Amino acid sequence: MQIEPTPEIDLGGGGMRTRIVSMALLAVFGAIAIKGLTVALSGPGEIVTQVVNTEAPARRADIVDRNGGLLATSVTAYSVFADPRAIGDAALIAGELARVLPDLDVERIEARLSNKARAFAWIERGITPRQRQAVFELGLEGIGFREETRRAYPRGTLAGHLLGFAGADGQGLGGIEYAMDDRLTSDPEPLFLTIDANVQFSLEAELSAAIGEYEADAGAGVVLAAQTGEVLGMASWPPLDPHQATSLDRDDPARLDRASNAVYELGSVFKPLTVAGALDAGAIRPNDRFDVREPLRIRGQQIEDDHPIVGRPTSFEIIADSSNIGTVKIAWQMGTRRQQEFFSSLGLFSRSPIELAGSARPLLPEKFDELYSATASYGHGIAVSPIAFASAFASLANAGETVTPTLLMAPTRQRSPKRVMAAPTADLVVRMLRKAVVDGTGSRAEVGGYRVAGKTGTAEKPIAGGYSDTENICSFAAVFPADSPEYVVLIVLDSPKAGQDRGRTAAWNAAPTAGRVIERIAPILGVEPQFDEPVGSTPRVRSVADRRGTTL
Repeated sequence: MQIEPTPEIDLGGGGMRTRIVSMALLAVFGAIAIKGLTVALSGPGEIVTQVVNTEAPARRADIVDRNGGLLATSVTAYSVFADPRAIGDAALIAGELARVLPDLDVERIEARLSNKARAFAWIERGITPRQRQAVFELGLEGIGFREETRRAYPRGTLAGHLLGFAGADGQGLGGIEYAMDDRLTSDPEPLFLTIDANVQFSLEAELSAAIGEYEADAGAGVVLAAQTGEVLGMASWPPLDPHQATSLDRDDPARLDRASNAVYELGSVFKPLTVAGALDAGAIRPNDRFDVREPLRIRGQQIEDDHPIVGRPTSFEIIADSSNIGTVKIAWQMGTRRQQEFFSSLGLFSRSPIELAGSARPLLPEKFDELYSATASYGHGIAVSPIAFASAFASLANAGETVTPTLLMAPTRQRSPKRVMAAPTADLVVRMLRKAVVDGTGSRAEVGGYRVAGKTGTAEKPIAGGYSDTENICSFAAVFPADSPEYVVLIVLDSPKAGQDRGRTAAWNAAPTAGRVIERIAPILGVEPQFDEPVGSTPRVRSVADRRGTTL
């Protein structure tokens, strides 16, 4: 039998490959062994602190006043997080963090770190660079950082309600920050507001002083440019610090913007509007006289004046001496339907179109019958926001035209005024308002040189089951300068108290507050003082500042 020869095996090339593979495996295992030895000797030093700098969200645009003054901006901040799976003793780590982050809720953070099912947990957001460095130097296991942006409001509480605030993730949550959120996140250019920071500061300062001086519970104020509708100042008290807004309880009084988000029965500041509507409709003439000697009774309700008025007053005296009876009789001459239509044309039956999401709707009577027509004529039974009323009142200063109130500067904006009364009617009512300051209930609002025209308003404060006998909503609505009106000022005080030398009606509190505001802002706005009074006018004082602390 023939045997096939065995094929020759090439041991040269195959042996070389085997040796190469063996050497590679030895190198891998050697590296592993060295790494293990290193960890055993020095501990897990490379995973002590995770420094994670994720890409920060897009920067929100700055918010500035009409002159470019900075009101809100974005700044770099850091947030601390943890991976609970890499945490050893949760209580120990929480305690160490609390040493450098004093506001930390230790129990809450310990609970978060103890949950090993989570891979991520926030420790604290929005810390300073110094706090970040302090945490880093603790060298704690499983702790990391994230770079973010935070909103900063360099002027503190100034215009706090108007500006609103943003959340930890940069989203707008209130005020302009919320209303203009898309604009602020999509366009890096600064957002210009119509407010003047100096006017705003003056308004807030005098409002705060009035709250203290008259022991009021709260208040609001508006300064408006009558021809353009631009809001130059809008304030609410208690003030709001946007930096602290997210930590406040939902029912905290500081959260409510009383200038736009609240409504009030403002009282007799409505009387000039009632008179304007009746004059413009031809229902009365300026020299018509009205018998106001006897109270009126409508559906069992009695309407009377706070103080007797001598003689048969014209509409000039009815405004100056604030007669409820006279105003109701003027409203009767006008008629309920025309009164409703006129108030509606002024925007008093709808929410203000100001660029704030929380702009409040008015509270109106279910049925505008004879009784409600009468009470609405002097500002009772109808509750509106201060910004809505200021806009309506501005028609008197704007030759009978209303304009939409705005907080946003827009140089190319097309004005869309709506005529609600004839220019001579508006001019005549402003003259009535001037008389109310020179010779009537608004005398404490007079400011030497600036020709204030305005009206007091005192309304019993609504309470459960009716109206309070001891608390009022006091207001003063003014236009100035009276001979060429440009600006509207409205002050509203909630429950001011009587004092040893003063009453609790608007003549004693809201009127002098408005005067002090005008005295401060008129020079800022470039209004030139003029001390020549029209014939027959005898202002009682030259300056509101002279009256502070007097017994008038």
